[in-house]
Amino acid sequence: MVPVGACTCAAGYEPTMKDTQCQACGPGTFKSKQGEGPCSPCPPNSRTTSGAATVCTCRTGFFRADTDPADSACTSVPSAPRSVISNVNETSLVLEWSEPQDAGGRDDLLYNVICKKCSVERRLCTRCDDNVEFVPRQLGLTERRIYISNLMAHTQYTFEVQAVNGISSKSPFPPHFASVNITTNQAAPSAVPTMHLHSSTGNSMTLSWTPPERPNGIILDYEIKYSEKSDGIANTVTSQKNSVRLDGLKANARYMVQVRARTVAGYGRYSLPTEFQTTAEDGSTGKTFQELPLIVGSATAGLLFVIVVVVIAIVCFRKQRNSTDPEYTEKLQQYVTPGMKVYIDPFTYEDPNEAVREFAKEIDISCVKIEEVIGAGEFGEVCRGRLKLPGRREIFVAIKTLKVGYTERQRRDFLSEASIMGQFDHPNIIHLEGVVTKSRPVMIITEFMENCALDSFLRFTVIQLVGMLRGIAAGMKYLSEMNYVHRDLAARNILVNSNLVCKVSDFGLSRFLEDDPADPTYTSSLGGKIPIRWTAPEAIAYRKFTSASDVWSYGIVMWEVMSYGERPYWDMSNQDVINAVEQDYRLPPPMDCPTALHQLMLDCWVRDRNLRPKFAQIVNTLDKLIRNAASLKVIASVQSGVSQPLLDRTVPDYTTFTTVGDWLDAIKMGRYKENFVNAGFASFDLVAQMTAEDLLRIGVTLAGHQKKILSSIQDMRLQMNQTLPVQV
Repeated sequence: MVPVGACTCAAGYEPTMKDTQCQACGPGTFKSKQGEGPCSPCPPNSRTTSGAATVCTCRTGFFRADTDPADSACTSVPSAPRSVISNVNETSLVLEWSEPQDAGGRDDLLYNVICKKCSVERRLCTRCDDNVEFVPRQLGLTERRIYISNLMAHTQYTFEVQAVNGISSKSPFPPHFASVNITTNQAAPSAVPTMHLHSSTGNSMTLSWTPPERPNGIILDYEIKYSEKSDGIANTVTSQKNSVRLDGLKANARYMVQVRARTVAGYGRYSLPTEFQTTAEDGSTGKTFQELPLIVGSATAGLLFVIVVVVIAIVCFRKQRNSTDPEYTEKLQQYVTPGMKVYIDPFTYEDPNEAVREFAKEIDISCVKIEEVIGAGEFGEVCRGRLKLPGRREIFVAIKTLKVGYTERQRRDFLSEASIMGQFDHPNIIHLEGVVTKSRPVMIITEFMENCALDSFLRFTVIQLVGMLRGIAAGMKYLSEMNYVHRDLAARNILVNSNLVCKVSDFGLSRFLEDDPADPTYTSSLGGKIPIRWTAPEAIAYRKFTSASDVWSYGIVMWEVMSYGERPYWDMSNQDVINAVEQDYRLPPPMDCPTALHQLMLDCWVRDRNLRPKFAQIVNTLDKLIRNAASLKVIASVQSGVSQPLLDRTVPDYTTFTTVGDWLDAIKMGRYKENFVNAGFASFDLVAQMTAEDLLRIGVTLAGHQKKILSSIQDMRLQMNQTLPVQV
């Protein structure tokens, strides 16, 4: 290098030999500008790779921001935030956290919060909807606190709190984060969006409204508040439907009307006040004109009805005279009986494919997109996918596929479920979208239930569970009125959607199950497969399946729900279950089960099937309990009921276990072993002192799991007290 000007050295060089020459900066040093000064040592976390360096390059894992000067130290990304704390309140929460242990050597630390909505057991998580609100903001937070609202009720979420700084964008790796899993609580429904006036007279109005966009559960009823605009004195009425007729109003008066929905979580917000007006008292002409379309419509409908009756009569007469197929007339009866639709067993068809064509819609395979396998059924895989039919929006669906190498009988049995399902139309029955039979694999496509089976989704308050039981009973009432007997009613066959609506599923498959010694749920009996623990004694003994035997199974479902997914009769063998039921033993009330619910279970388990309640009676009973929630606060004792309860299971002796993890495995709570160890509960003495708050703090958030662990801890305390030395 050559000296420049009056003995000043270029960048990368420093003076030497009494400032008469310039020499290159040595290893580990640099000079960024021309000048008289010497080379400087490289800043922290940087180095030179050759002589005459004008800048020191950052070591692996360290970076400079674009705005950092060349002589600044190289810095790294921050470590993850610490101690994330969540405070959930219905469908909102507050997150707070501590700063990272290592800020990366910078002072421009910021935080991002990533929201993910998860399925049951968190097997699949996706980014949250755009309507989730973050205060003060979601990205670039300087404070260590955020308020998040407008989440969905009864939904699992994962929140990632990222720490970032000025060089995070330079790193090829994603930011470090700390995550927290939360489950939102019950929430009241959202407000009713709009109201409409259907008709008005001098003293009445008929109104309707759109249901809430986010019901957050099953809507029990609506409360309508109305007042005359001039005096403001409010009156309220309730309606089971999304419409109401208001009577006793003043003529030619203006009224302000609001409506709100009620679920088991309580009332939602009132809708915005909407103004409606009654007609003048002498407006008979207007009234007649208003009712003219109704009169014309009624007359037209009457004429059409007469024509239809005549046509059907002619068809029936000709078929009776000429047809040699009495089965056709029997099928026709289903449609000509006013107001009555009866289930038709697809196995009564000479050609089962005819039943599929009659009751199930054929879907082109190009409309179906399979995304992932979510389970396995008796006949093949169960997948999640999307269905896009022409003229309709794309929806998520569940897809059952028929495995390769099937026999013709297996194909017939597989598609029989679609022939059964296609006959049902009820909000508490799983909905069939259609079938794919003209390509391979053969598919049955149904609505997708986001929250999977009920037995893996039990984590609610008593009043919520009663609301879900009511939905199941309503679905079974519909099936019984269609003369359909389910035969396999169990929590595993009840699916739950994102609004917590329970739907009965799995139609007709139990009769085709193959022997599986590894799964004792279904046991052979007189040539068929029977789920012993859920089946009425007369059905086990004589294969006598009726709606009354479904009622018995419903009682077992109630017990499953109120025990938070416990296996009926625990680890008893199927033969022991049969013997115990035959001797009038019945399941005891689950922990904290209301007396009224256990009594309803016992009513379902009456030996004489004619004395069991009908599903319509069960729905009415549950409706009364929901309306009178105080009755659910009376908790059943272990000895309640007219039938002798089964003896309790043997309580495991904690002294037989070497570690806390072994004890958790024994009570089937092994998933929480790391939670206990990480929180310091590594000895039985410490575990015995745990409370519900301790369990919540270490991450045991499911109510059923909390009850199970606390019950075992209570047994542990009793065993400890019994083994204490006696002082004399």
